[in-house]
Amino acid sequence: MRDATRTAPPAAPARLEFEAIGTRWIIDTPAPLPVTTQAEVRREIAAFDATWSRFRTDSFVHDLARRPRRHHVDADGAAMLGLYAALAPATEGAVNPLVGHALEDLGYDAGYTLKPSSSGRGSVPAWPALGWDPATSTVDPSAPVLLDVGAVGKGRLVDLVVGVLEAAGIEQFTVDAGGDIRQVGSRGLRVALEHPGDARRAVGVVRLPAGGGAVCASATNRRVWGDRLHHMLDARTGRPTSDIVATWAVAPTAMLADAAATAAFFLDADAVRELLPVTGLVRMPRRGPLQAGGIDGQVFL
Repeated sequence: MRDATRTAPPAAPARLEFEAIGTRWIIDTPAPLPVTTQAEVRREIAAFDATWSRFRTDSFVHDLARRPRRHHVDADGAAMLGLYAALAPATEGAVNPLVGHALEDLGYDAGYTLKPSSSGRGSVPAWPALGWDPATSTVDPSAPVLLDVGAVGKGRLVDLVVGVLEAAGIEQFTVDAGGDIRQVGSRGLRVALEHPGDARRAVGVVRLPAGGGAVCASATNRRVWGDRLHHMLDARTGRPTSDIVATWAVAPTAMLADAAATAAFFLDADAVRELLPVTGLVRMPRRGPLQAGGIDGQVFL
């Protein structure tokens, strides 16, 4: 289960690599990051994980699943749920953060059992069941729900790490969290789009603009644990998608690129670009040629 996106240029003069939230992080900078900044990056990631991880029984996400109630969410929750509020109706309910229990039933649970079970919980609740109120940044679920913010969460966390680096006065850097990439203050960045079936090949190349931008990928060859079982669920059915193999999106922020890459499993490139401020999109159908729109770069297949 390799990452679906990889950077094309050689390593920067200084590189920080570590594991967090189940993925490999790479931060490239012109000079080594101060120890205090490295610690702040790790604290930011840990705080986000403690609140929004579906794999931690002490997280807010699990507490809400155990005790459905009206609750005020933090700024990260407001940003992510506000984006879901646009994604859910645009995809006719296919993109919905209430898929947590469905993923558990398929075996993608906190214990990584990877064995489908029958819990009797039924279909995925529709988006309105969360009771999201953007005016007050509150949720008020009508029934027990288990959130999974994977469609936008890693991108949001990349943007938070970018904020830490900018606050520390770092003017040029690239953050790569398992294929969710955002670069700031460079002369631009060429990114190869890794073939989901062969990590030695690329299906295309995109260029991030000078000054900054993000590219995120999503693919059904990542987090695969059984016959056609993977993490990309259609919330309308509670089952993994099958028509699209991989997607890539370019946008000003990683959260927007992450959201667009997910939406592209259910919407064509033009529809995604109308919905979100993305500058480019590539879709790889299970059958047929690559579909691309608005990219600065080229595709090969």
